Amino acid sequence: MKTMSSVQAQNNFGELLDTAQREPVTITRRGRTVAFLVSPQDMEDLTDARRKREQALADFEAFFSRADAKLSAEAKNLTDADIDRMVNELR
Repeated sequence: MKTMSSVQAQNNFGELLDTAQREPVTITRRGRTVAFLVSPQDMEDLTDARRKREQALADFEAFFSRADAKLSAEAKNLTDADIDRMVNELR
């Protein structure tokens, strides 16, 4: 990934745009990262990955919400000691 200062980015804007089509560009100001410039395809890929992650999280939460709703009152009242005892009985 190429890095350039905000002054370089301003003075060489055409070059900045050309470079961003090939690879992401980090733009810094006073030595600190202030922005990234990416191609439209890279941005689409990032947006798609974020959407997929959010959908996976929603599916995960929905699954455990449904599983929790199915727990019996007896199962909900189990203590850690009860669970340890049952696991040891199965060994």
